[in-house]
Amino acid sequence: MKLSTRSRYGTRLMLDLARFDDRAPIPLAEIAKRQKLSVKYLEQLIIPLKASGLIQSVRGARGGYRLTRSPDRITVGQVIEVLEGGLSLVDCVNDPKSCKLRVHCLTRPLWQGVSRLIKEHLSSLTLKDVLEGKQMPVRAR
Repeated sequence: MKLSTRSRYGTRLMLDLARFDDRAPIPLAEIAKRQKLSVKYLEQLIIPLKASGLIQSVRGARGGYRLTRSPDRITVGQVIEVLEGGLSLVDCVNDPKSCKLRVHCLTRPLWQGVSRLIKEHLSSLTLKDVLEGKQMPVRAR
């Protein structure tokens, strides 16, 4: 499995906003410079993040973007779900009808389990946790 640049860069964008959460709204150009990302690409990521209610824009000379909630109330899972449209490894996990073999498929339960573990892990980590280096490895059974 490989996350898209949307998720990777979007998570960096959100962590940047979280890191400077106690300040005034942050201009996108400032975030782009710190994260070494294109402003144009970040503009594309802002749209779904704003529509989901995770961030808000502030207009004006001192405008920019900021989180709508504190960093300890936004999970990495929420960010990735917004940017990827979900956290499932394969389409059939959320939409069984997408697979012609759904009735006799031996691998669907496997993908469901792995997707569940990924979702649980990413949903257990807040932006604050990541900033503080508290990413916990997934425990083996």
